[in-house]
Amino acid sequence: MSRLDGKVAVITGSSQGIGLAMAEAFANAGASVVISARRADAIQQAAQQLEAKGAKVVGVQADVAKREDAKRTIAVAIENFGRLDILVNNAQATMPGNIEDITDEAIDLTLGSGLLGTLYHMQAAFPHLRERGGSVINFGTRQGIYGEPGDGIYGAGKEGICALSRSAAREWGQFGIRVNVINPAAMSPAAAKFFAENPVRGQQYMDAIALRRFGDPAGDIAPIAVFLASDEGQYLTGQTLNADGGQIML
Repeated sequence: MSRLDGKVAVITGSSQGIGLAMAEAFANAGASVVISARRADAIQQAAQQLEAKGAKVVGVQADVAKREDAKRTIAVAIENFGRLDILVNNAQATMPGNIEDITDEAIDLTLGSGLLGTLYHMQAAFPHLRERGGSVINFGTRQGIYGEPGDGIYGAGKEGICALSRSAAREWGQFGIRVNVINPAAMSPAAAKFFAENPVRGQQYMDAIALRRFGDPAGDIAPIAVFLASDEGQYLTGQTLNADGGQIML
């Protein structure tokens, strides 16, 4: 018996990188998965890729910043698989900029895709998760803890997600719903592009990693998400796990 046999998971922002790696890991552990992303072609390609590997998967084109899209994504899980056990809020977009340069566009994009998208999906998922308990896995960032220059609104939104997650852990624990946060550091396609364009920042990141290597979405981050979603993580809630190779140590 696999660790997630019979479970159903919704994973946002899962057409590539960490999101896609988690979707594959969940499927390999026995779960049925609903994946979502803004681009219809990207999510269709991701779903086909997972299906070719034997996954039970449904792809949904959705904008996480829209409450109705969050409701629709959760509804797809219920319609196709009859239940919901795991919600992973991975989607996030942002526009870097120093504090004095943050625009309304950057605020709407960053907080809409991250903090509000996380909230909307949690609200839509709650009636289904409370039926038998489950796991919510949200995503934060070291930038929020460290205070990375140029990432003020991004870090603020992610710290908001951490606060939201801790409140949800206390409110929803009575229903057997666990809520945790992963702060990842992995070489996703987006990270690779950023570091290629900003080699000095890339070296600074590398110098701060105790293990002296960037994480791998499939090998380093996805297994932590599977653990949190499985019965092995059943007594862990309200926690933030810094899966960053030892950048942040608390």
